[in-house]
Amino acid sequence: MAHTWSPEQYLRFGGERARPFLELTARIGAEDPQRVADLGAGPGTQTALLAERWPKAEVIAVDSSPEMIVRARTIPGLVAKLGDLRDWSPAAPLDVLITNAALQWVPGHLELLPRLVDLLAPGGWFAMQVPGNFEEPSHALRRELAAEEPYAGHLQGIASPASHDAATYLGALQRLGLEVDAWETNYLHVLHGQDPVFEWVSGTGARPTLQALPGPLREQFATAFKAVLREAYPDTGRGVVLPFRRIFAVGRRPD
Repeated sequence: MAHTWSPEQYLRFGGERARPFLELTARIGAEDPQRVADLGAGPGTQTALLAERWPKAEVIAVDSSPEMIVRARTIPGLVAKLGDLRDWSPAAPLDVLITNAALQWVPGHLELLPRLVDLLAPGGWFAMQVPGNFEEPSHALRRELAAEEPYAGHLQGIASPASHDAATYLGALQRLGLEVDAWETNYLHVLHGQDPVFEWVSGTGARPTLQALPGPLREQFATAFKAVLREAYPDTGRGVVLPFRRIFAVGRRPD
């Protein structure tokens, strides 16, 4: 079942979601690129930082969600295009290609890396980041609950994110001829509000599950999911701590 994305829900934790993007792009050594693309750019709020960093560049925000692209088109300095990162191609080779928190939704995305690297100009930079927290309670509890009836019958074939470790991406990109830096970071996000972990995952990993369920079952699932998430992520009185592992790789194509 196809699902849609909500810019408003995604941006509820915009500051926390921007931190990996900032860490990723800080490792890109391009000084004066002409063509920059962000594949899976979402609402474009983070892509806008690229336009600020490289004001002379054409900065393209690409996303497969019409809702996200409508939002991205309101941001000055961006060229927002509706497209699928699996087959989108630029009009000319890119000096910088970024894909941040998007490849985890593409099954077998290691096989996609050669095509993405081929989009680079000589001396171009490729930068990627994916979550690496799919065994954490925020995902594991959702899968366990989704496997139960009456939910399981509605959740066959829903999109399911997955990723590899930093060493796997390092090796894959090195074999494509890039000079690569790869690493992992474990964030400890301190969240506030009512059921903040549920609100976080509702904008990302849990969204396909929730959208696949009919209205009454969706509410029932959400209630049960919130309850187990509260046990797994208790409020300490100073907020709810959400550990979040993320995996990064930045590579440069030789001149």
